[in-house]
Amino acid sequence: MAKIRADQLMLAQGLCESRSQAQRLIMAGKLRVGSDHVVQKPGQLLPEGCELQLDEGRRYVSRGAFKLLAALEKTKPDLQGLCALDLGASTGGFCEVLLEQGVEKVYAVDVGYGQLHDKLRLDPRVIVLERCNARNLNADIIPDRIGVLSADVSFISLTKVLPPCKDLLAEHAWIFVLVKPQFEAERQQVSAGGVVRDPAVQLACVEKIARFAEQELGWSSLACIPSPIKGPKGNQEYILAFRAP
Repeated sequence: MAKIRADQLMLAQGLCESRSQAQRLIMAGKLRVGSDHVVQKPGQLLPEGCELQLDEGRRYVSRGAFKLLAALEKTKPDLQGLCALDLGASTGGFCEVLLEQGVEKVYAVDVGYGQLHDKLRLDPRVIVLERCNARNLNADIIPDRIGVLSADVSFISLTKVLPPCKDLLAEHAWIFVLVKPQFEAERQQVSAGGVVRDPAVQLACVEKIARFAEQELGWSSLACIPSPIKGPKGNQEYILAFRAP
């Protein structure tokens, strides 16, 4: 089994927000392999599949939380009291971060069923919309004006799910979307394993979504942030941040 640095593995498993944070936690003796072996150095090589345990530190329901956190750290929005809409909520990593940032309510939309973590499902601030296709959203389903929109969708292009949200947004709403090149590139540009390895293709996918948001939806681009955590198959993903007019 391949081996990887302990600090890199922590980041890959969603146990920290940055490599520097991983190094601090390791040097403080907070990281263990299994239940008893304390990792001594950030550069210690560990098997990729080993189970890491963190004695202390903030944990989220999904490692996807760190993807959104990276974008929030870059753009520093004030989300206090806003109503949020999260497309592709899944287990709720983005939802949890939005609530932590002070949103008043979040609509958790997912075409699937039973994925949202109970911690969020039972939170009265979370409106669970399961078996709900984002392409069909309208003001009857989402009656509130949305101050922050987030999206982490799979097996569909963002160009299909973002347009219905345009008329749901409040003035100057914040938008954070995760660009997954494997779902935006042409079929021949994606490897048999579902990975887009060519940086030029990755960049083209990012530019495609940025251009679509600006020209078709009228949003202003704020930032492009490489995700600190790669997708399950190793795809490099990117968060794009926008503001609505």
